[in-house]
Amino acid sequence: MLCTTVSQLIGQTPVMPIAVPNSDATLVLKLEKNNPGGSMKDRMARSMVLAALADGRLPPGGTIVESSSGNTGIGLALVALELGLRFIAVVDHHAAPDKIRTMRALGAEIRYVEGNFREDEVAVVERQRLAAQLGAQLPDALFMNQSDNPANPEGYAGFVDELLAQLPDGIDAFVGCVGTGGSMTGIAQRLKRVNPAVRTIAVEPAGSIIFGKPGHPYYQSGTGTPAGDEIGKVLDYGCIDEGVQVTDTQAFETARFIARRHGILVGGSTGGTIYKALEFIAARKLSGTVVTPVADGGEKYLSSVFDDEWMAKRNLLDPTIGAQLDGWLSGRARAA
Repeated sequence: MLCTTVSQLIGQTPVMPIAVPNSDATLVLKLEKNNPGGSMKDRMARSMVLAALADGRLPPGGTIVESSSGNTGIGLALVALELGLRFIAVVDHHAAPDKIRTMRALGAEIRYVEGNFREDEVAVVERQRLAAQLGAQLPDALFMNQSDNPANPEGYAGFVDELLAQLPDGIDAFVGCVGTGGSMTGIAQRLKRVNPAVRTIAVEPAGSIIFGKPGHPYYQSGTGTPAGDEIGKVLDYGCIDEGVQVTDTQAFETARFIARRHGILVGGSTGGTIYKALEFIAARKLSGTVVTPVADGGEKYLSSVFDDEWMAKRNLLDPTIGAQLDGWLSGRARAA
């Protein structure tokens, strides 16, 4: 296929199996980092913009405003560029610097929220407030509000269609990160329509409040819901079989391990889903074909997750995690 627009490059991402010895499971990674914006959020960004243009909420040549830690913003910047729209990304200090640089390179305007926030504190509430304010004040502008936008989960229909074609023998479990709930809801609902027996595991950072645990700051970017924020209206708990938490150390050490062992740079949140998927497989809680998306690439985190000094300064290094992963993937150990 000869693509003539950047949005035609969204989707049709490859899958890669990882054998788990001495188990009856295979972990399959769907490489969503291969989307043109480098993440699975390209899918929902395109879906939200096209839906808004179709129903008239966003006029041609209008302005998109969105609160984003980076990946949604990059996707929106790509779509806005292609369709001749203005895009304003509202960000905070928690966003990876390379994500902000990427948005700027694609023509996005960056607005930082003001306030005194801890380094590991996600300022989502203030981001949402400012984005809503700008969307209401600027002419021909629309605050996309991905957390409550039904076109967010609808954007992942193609993800499921591709998986079903790529894995014709079936999918037994899906393990994904959950933030706004768009990807988890859109993917889990569709998988269960095809096979209600599919196990769906949603992974949030330790410190996120989605599954009722106490909130506290965390470093994982673009996932979870921090204390003080409202859980997205697009999240459907009914399609999730189990919600679990993963620590920053588990997530980041796993991302680093996957880079060294398999040569794939994955982002921190993907490290978290891979860790939990392998933990569940080792404990015999999941079997068969277990899918987890590489939600974004580690290239955006070279100055954080993959930087030894950054990790050590925040007490996030733990060599026992790598040893644990090595045991699971060599077949020498099982989860407790």
